[in-house]
Amino acid sequence: MPKYLKQALQAQQSKPSARPRASTSAPRVGLALAGGGPLAAVYEIGALAALAEAVDGLDLNDAKIYVGVSAGAIIAAGLANGITPHQMCRLFIESDVDAVDGAILFKPETLLRPAMQEFRKRLASAPGLLASSAFHYARNRASVASSFERMKEVLPAGFFSGDAIGRFLKGTFAKAGRSNDFRKLRNKLIIVATDLDTGKAVRFGEPGFDSTPISVAVQASAAVPGLFPPVEIGGHHFVDGALRKTMHASIALEEGVDLLLCVNPIVPYNARFQRGARKLAKGGLLDVLSQTLRSILHSRLETGLASYQISHPEVDILLFQPSQDDAELFFTNIFSYNNRRRMCEQAYQNTRLMLWQQRAELGERLARHGMALKLAVLRDTSLSLVSQKPVHKPLAQLDVALGDLERYLKVAHGI
Repeated sequence: MPKYLKQALQAQQSKPSARPRASTSAPRVGLALAGGGPLAAVYEIGALAALAEAVDGLDLNDAKIYVGVSAGAIIAAGLANGITPHQMCRLFIESDVDAVDGAILFKPETLLRPAMQEFRKRLASAPGLLASSAFHYARNRASVASSFERMKEVLPAGFFSGDAIGRFLKGTFAKAGRSNDFRKLRNKLIIVATDLDTGKAVRFGEPGFDSTPISVAVQASAAVPGLFPPVEIGGHHFVDGALRKTMHASIALEEGVDLLLCVNPIVPYNARFQRGARKLAKGGLLDVLSQTLRSILHSRLETGLASYQISHPEVDILLFQPSQDDAELFFTNIFSYNNRRRMCEQAYQNTRLMLWQQRAELGERLARHGMALKLAVLRDTSLSLVSQKPVHKPLAQLDVALGDLERYLKVAHGI
């Protein structure tokens, strides 16, 4: 076992068996959400919905601090604005705009729209670059490769437009009771992005970086290099916040939380768990790159959490993530509507199963903060998050309302 994991395990075992809390004191809860593209957002919605239902005393819309990175920034911003995981499911997975007042329809397919503005800007620079390269070659008689190297600037900084994310959040947060301004939120929200020119992580929402609209900060945090162009804010260019850290959970620890809930949707796939599973190398470049990126991100996460458990032994840190043998999660096409529904439901059910399997340990740790697992809810196998057969209007709204009522009654009486 690696040394840092041994230290983390020892630190975890040395935590007090009970930490008294005054009955009038509310637990200080932090929420840290990692990224990973549209798949990450879908997984986090399902996992958070399961937590919201199964943990008595937990209000995911009233955490002391929310920390979001990349796709996790979208979910964190929604939670900080009072949108529940179940409402997000209706909105993102079911495409039901009536689930959230004032929301506009968002489809992951819009993330595949070409970054036309970026293309036009690069193409406009081509004639000048070509002329400059030709002049350099004629004057210096250097090699063709050396003279025309500057033509690389014609390549776009990203191929797809991330503007749909910004427009969607701006429109959704414009509704009364919500805000696109960090300073007007009831609870603290931090969105992490990376300054491309310095390589440093920037915390939007902190003083000095809290005047940027939340929608713009989220778009910057979700700007995966190579896929989406950097987002310009105040003369600086920002990209994915995961470049420095996978989750940035330390930000929540700095805020002095007692309980830190971390959701990480991206784990490396372990094909050896599955008998007869195909070798990832057979899947070609995309599978190889996906597994490589997942391994890097997860390794950094494990190292970070191990160090946090040593530096903050008084904080209960709970990590929720998929199983590494989940082949469907690794190979799914998230832009498929039916796949989104299935993946969200799978995340919901897997999280419920994990809560049940670890109920003894989790129950003890949650009790320190005045919370408890609703075991009757976890035992109820009839509960589901996403209906597998979409109901078409005009009966859709009635079906949703009846389903929500049934869920409420089961969860409310399942303490």
